[in-house]
Amino acid sequence: MDFKEIYFSALLSIRQNKLRSFLTLLGVVIGIFAIIGVMTAINILQRTVEDNMGGLGASTFQVQKYPNMNIGNTRWKYHNRKNLDYRDFKRLLPKLDVVDYATAEDWNYGKQVVYRDKETKNNIVMAGITHNWEFTNNLNIERGRMITQTDEKSAAHVMVIGYDLVDLLFANIDPIGKDVKVDGIKYRVIGIAERKGQRFGQSQDNRVYIPLTTYFKYYGQASFTSLNYCFTVVDPDQFDAGMQEVTHELRLIRGVEIGEENDFEVWTNASLIDNFNQMTAAIKIAAVIIASIALLASGIGIMNIMLVTVSERTREIGIRKSIGAKRRDILYQFMLEALILTEMGGIIGIILGIIAGNVIAVLMKTSVMFPWDWAVIGLAVCSAISLVFGSYPAYKAASLDPIKALHYE
Repeated sequence: MDFKEIYFSALLSIRQNKLRSFLTLLGVVIGIFAIIGVMTAINILQRTVEDNMGGLGASTFQVQKYPNMNIGNTRWKYHNRKNLDYRDFKRLLPKLDVVDYATAEDWNYGKQVVYRDKETKNNIVMAGITHNWEFTNNLNIERGRMITQTDEKSAAHVMVIGYDLVDLLFANIDPIGKDVKVDGIKYRVIGIAERKGQRFGQSQDNRVYIPLTTYFKYYGQASFTSLNYCFTVVDPDQFDAGMQEVTHELRLIRGVEIGEENDFEVWTNASLIDNFNQMTAAIKIAAVIIASIALLASGIGIMNIMLVTVSERTREIGIRKSIGAKRRDILYQFMLEALILTEMGGIIGIILGIIAGNVIAVLMKTSVMFPWDWAVIGLAVCSAISLVFGSYPAYKAASLDPIKALHYE
């Protein structure tokens, strides 16, 4: 028998036992689906995190009260920390030599901006910021100007707006110099931020920026909210020194004793990505373990069903051997049947896993991903399962004595 004949004979056997074949490959489908689905989703999340960490530049770091990623039930530990306030920020500024730009910020969500008879939805993000914020957060001004130190000192009612507001409120109108209202408070538009698009599936252009001191007048003084501090070190060789400088001076200002841990968090893009990767590594390991158990069970199922198949087809094997089929032909046929079953299950599992994993991409409004590496690994695992668990039934079938097989009832 040539390979083509063996292949079609194996396919015919699978078609004749559809229910058995389906139950055999179901375990393979579940195992491959689990690992491909999880890996696809995690890879999409990792790509999204890395692509969208442009809010902080490579030479920028941030200080805040809470960790950026809080794993475990430890929120109250951080909740009891002293807030990062405006007074401490002002005390910190004159002590900085290495850091080139330092800013503070606070955020308020769900705002509505009104211009004459037009209004936005209640989904506008308001940021109270200090001057130089454009240098620490990669914010470019397309028209007009940014908030200045004078605006900050005088708590001016001025505002920089994002492009979503331009599109909604100022179609065919120059927004610069126009007055808008938020919560009934009037602000003059002084600048338009460059269009930034989406990050993590959320628009970065539905934002407005006002001086932090103005923000405090209406949304809480510094003592009632914990600010985020942002620092930029232009010289990359001085970046670590800048972080050490800020950490040291903040510890002194906040009265942290020698030997005690910081009562604030310092993070960069790189540290955030590392923390995220550490978290997803545990999920990947869990997915591999679950998939391995499912694939092991499916492998045992394949071996059991192949043994039953050998028993049911003993007379067929005897007839084929009596008319000239060689031992290797029988061996190849049963090995090929096991391989086809597992590869079919693997392909179905890969397709379903990719579809399920890319649901994350659809929800986050990012491009879909095909994990070629894990697809190849999945098919290789299926091949290994067929070789390991299909070899004994195939060997048993190939070793049958043709005379005894012909008399088998």
